[in-house]
Amino acid sequence: MDIRRRNNVTVTGCVDGPVLLLAHGFGCDQNMWRLVLPALAEDFSVVLFDYVGSGRADPSAWDERRYSSLEGYAQDVLEVCEELDLRDVTFVGHSVSAMVGVLAAAKAPRCFSRLVMVAPSPRYVDEDGYRGGFSADDIDELLESLESNYLGWSAAMAPVIMGNAERPELGEELATSFCATDPDIARVFARTTFLSDSRADLKTVTVPTLVLECTQDVIAPREVGAYVHAAIPGSRLVTLEATGHCPQLSAPQATAETIIDFAGAGR
Repeated sequence: MDIRRRNNVTVTGCVDGPVLLLAHGFGCDQNMWRLVLPALAEDFSVVLFDYVGSGRADPSAWDERRYSSLEGYAQDVLEVCEELDLRDVTFVGHSVSAMVGVLAAAKAPRCFSRLVMVAPSPRYVDEDGYRGGFSADDIDELLESLESNYLGWSAAMAPVIMGNAERPELGEELATSFCATDPDIARVFARTTFLSDSRADLKTVTVPTLVLECTQDVIAPREVGAYVHAAIPGSRLVTLEATGHCPQLSAPQATAETIIDFAGAGR
């Protein structure tokens, strides 16, 4: 299989620079990184891709069984790394992709030198002693709404997820991205995302890790960032003065600078 075509792999930036591998979240594609890309590309070799079922990835490669677990997405990441012969990679994962990066690093630790977790959440559902931000009923309702009317769900939820009500164009962009995803594929990815529980996997992380959160995020509240930070020994927690779940769009300069500072350490 042509992995580059399957995942619409793009490589840009400084050819001899350290490698950043950028992984998008649910309902998005690599275009979500475009505002931070110019700054990152100055000193890094930047690899972008689309998960199967997203963006311009090969739709014929979709396999519901494979992508009904985060391990399927982690396998995509590892196959991209193998295809490009990547080593010492700083994996930058947004939202659910932060946990995909954790799984990939556990399977192939020699490929990854650092993890950057942008607005991560290892579990979205509240539990005794853990606040994920949603009750079980909330998630059931969210998934029910998504499955019954995906386009309506996208239009309603995108501005909430994005935040920044004073900048409606950001919510509109996210809604457009959601709506570009095949509804049947989106339903599977949504269940895989919002019903996942990757808390136990956090203890497998052994590489330097940056946990990047926003001051206000309805999807990954600050309690979640604190939990991830506490669960990964030696991790660095940075709280951006930004709102919403997509700081690479709402606060691109601060997001890029924080990633560069962390990924460039020790060069």
